[in-house]
Amino acid sequence: MKIMSVNAGSSSLKFQLLLMPEEKEIASGIVERIGNKNAEFTLKFNGTKKQQKDLVILDHSVAVDLVINGLLENGIISSLEEINGVGHRVVQGGELFKDSAVIDDEVVLKIASLNDLAPLHNPAHIIGINAFRKALPNVIQVAVFDTVFHQTMPQENFLYATPYEWYEKYGVRKYGAHGTSHQYVSQIAHNRLGKEDSKIIVCHIGNGASISAIRAGKSIDTSMGLTPLEGIPMGTRSGNIDPAVFLLMSQKEGYSLEKTLNELNRASGYLGVSGLSHDSRDIVDAAHAGNHRAQLAIDIQAKRIADYIGSYYVLLEGLDALCFTAGIGENAKEVREAVCKRLEVLGIKLDLEKNNSRGEAEISSDDSKVKVWVIPTNEEVMIARDVIRLGKK
Repeated sequence: MKIMSVNAGSSSLKFQLLLMPEEKEIASGIVERIGNKNAEFTLKFNGTKKQQKDLVILDHSVAVDLVINGLLENGIISSLEEINGVGHRVVQGGELFKDSAVIDDEVVLKIASLNDLAPLHNPAHIIGINAFRKALPNVIQVAVFDTVFHQTMPQENFLYATPYEWYEKYGVRKYGAHGTSHQYVSQIAHNRLGKEDSKIIVCHIGNGASISAIRAGKSIDTSMGLTPLEGIPMGTRSGNIDPAVFLLMSQKEGYSLEKTLNELNRASGYLGVSGLSHDSRDIVDAAHAGNHRAQLAIDIQAKRIADYIGSYYVLLEGLDALCFTAGIGENAKEVREAVCKRLEVLGIKLDLEKNNSRGEAEISSDDSKVKVWVIPTNEEVMIARDVIRLGKK
């Protein structure tokens, strides 16, 4: 069975074609700069990589056609009938979706009703969903929500101390994100530990980053909130900040609410502190070269990550495993070391030689009281699993 996992952004379309239930990648790719006349399409299969540049791709429908034609023209599939289902990543499911959902017109309308909670993401997801529904009208299409895994959080963990009417009227609360990643990684850790009441913290650290506390396989708290802006500093996001900064920037610089929000989302984090880049590789290289602000960007993020881990240690009443995943978590040994050095008081110790390894690994020392693992995430597999699960109902 061949399942397509799709992640549509405002100007991009990422995908993987997977053979299920073997969970084997057949092909993957991305269409970038949709809406422009210099778009790019990259397709990977059988160990090869094909790129087409300077394409005119004015909308997602054209991008979907390009993907499907690429699969056909390169013999990856012989006909559209080989694709048995499509799963779509959707960032925000609010309180409307407690599970992934088979897509119909009503589901699309419900996703659209949550656009205010994810204005940069949900509208783009809908465009991708509609394009694939048009191209593949006879196969099951499933929406897989980043927020579903965190629906098990208790009220005292997801509610803000704002007027309660804000929650009742407008859904103002913590929803979290990266749920499919946190679920995938924590399931592997839970199975490794072999204990029912496992206590796990997952650090999904990429350009976007979030931390979650997971007990007995269920999320009980997470760092991202109403939107992905809350939590730790990220590539370009500030993470937690005193909301009074909105008034200050209005008074001092004449910023609108939208301008300040944009700065906190797109010009802060690694980029804002370092003044150099949002990419951790550039930040680490600059820090090694003695750049103070680059090192400061790493230190600020590491400190905030450790803060969350410490609070979740108390919430979980102990800890069995700390897991690092996503681009930075899997590849930036310096970030892992900076975080864990601050956690030695909890009995968390790294083996510095093991921490140099790439890919999946246990990186804790033999005398560490907590297992520390690097576990590569696979959100696409989680999406494909849900397509199969819901297709059986």
